[in-house]
Amino acid sequence: MKRVYTIMRSFSVALVLLAISCETEQLTYKGSDFVRFTEATLTKKESDIKPVKIEINTTKAPDADLTLAYSISGTAREGVDYTITGERGKVVIKKGEYFGYITVQLINNANNILRSQDIIFTLQTSNNSAVEVGQGVSAIGKSFTLTIQDDCILSGSYSGTRSAFAVPVQGITISSNDCETYTLSNWNINLFTPPYDYSLTFTDNGDNTLTIPEQDEMKGNGVIDPVTKVITMNLIFIGLNSDGSDATTAITLTPEK
Repeated sequence: MKRVYTIMRSFSVALVLLAISCETEQLTYKGSDFVRFTEATLTKKESDIKPVKIEINTTKAPDADLTLAYSISGTAREGVDYTITGERGKVVIKKGEYFGYITVQLINNANNILRSQDIIFTLQTSNNSAVEVGQGVSAIGKSFTLTIQDDCILSGSYSGTRSAFAVPVQGITISSNDCETYTLSNWNINLFTPPYDYSLTFTDNGDNTLTIPEQDEMKGNGVIDPVTKVITMNLIFIGLNSDGSDATTAITLTPEK
């Protein structure tokens, strides 16, 4: 028994030592230094007002600013579908950092024609000859494709108010799959207590007016400013008043820029 115990104890010690060695072992990248796009593709709707940041990474933080040249191609039209923020055709990874970014601002030129366009960014050269452009022999990550999906005229982000002097409520969204029937989301402008997420469906009549069909004891109508795209909705709450009559209120939705 004593011998068996000694063998088991020795085996246990060996396992502990093996575990410790596994935990403390560090893996170090020993290949060539390179830069590449972190991802290969991204899709955004043209109504997205947030700048699109396209990430480029390097295997080693540079000792001096790393300047990369890139080309632009594709079916999307610069100045019509998008603009480049910062110096066009050049991106810099700062000294001591691992990432650089190409920033694209989409232009919402919605015309109710739903299609998509591509912007293709291709890394060309680096100011440091020791840093390869693209990963490996096949230059993985050398190119990146941003797909811009057309959106409907009224789709996008809005701020909303119930009176001219109220603080606008932001983060209201309008979306559609056919540019005729729309869904209004997150639009609780101090209407409901307690507040909760609520969606409302409405129809664009094609003549700068809209119709809110009856739903959840609510209906209504509205108008659209063809220049500013500001929407005014007249909401009718069916039988809401204590005497059984309808209650009405109006909200104004302003596109966020």
